[in-house]
Amino acid sequence: MKTIKNILLAGIFLIGGVAMSQKEDKKPVFEKQGDLIKGTFYYEDGSVRQEGTYKDGRLHGEWVSYNKNGEKTAIANYENGKKSGKWFFWAENKLTEVDYQNSVIASVNSWKSESSLVNN
Repeated sequence: MKTIKNILLAGIFLIGGVAMSQKEDKKPVFEKQGDLIKGTFYYEDGSVRQEGTYKDGRLHGEWVSYNKNGEKTAIANYENGKKSGKWFFWAENKLTEVDYQNSVIASVNSWKSESSLVNN
């Protein structure tokens, strides 16, 4: 249950964090792509924080979040504003997959990398 709560919090910060941090960051850019609007949000230094698309004013399609080093930290999917499909969260050596159906968590899986290099 603790893992699910952590995943939910991560999901909230994924999207909510962008709106709250815009005061300090470079202004977002919005561009029309067919019937979608692509939004790109930035860190202060100009690197991409998050990008994804909107349809009819709602989150729609794939959203990707990055850390300040440009590494992916999350991939989320929306369908007309509702969480859908598989979401992925990377944290250090751990990958968490959350599967959403109708904005409700259907399953959660986590993998941790145990590999290390061995010097001979």
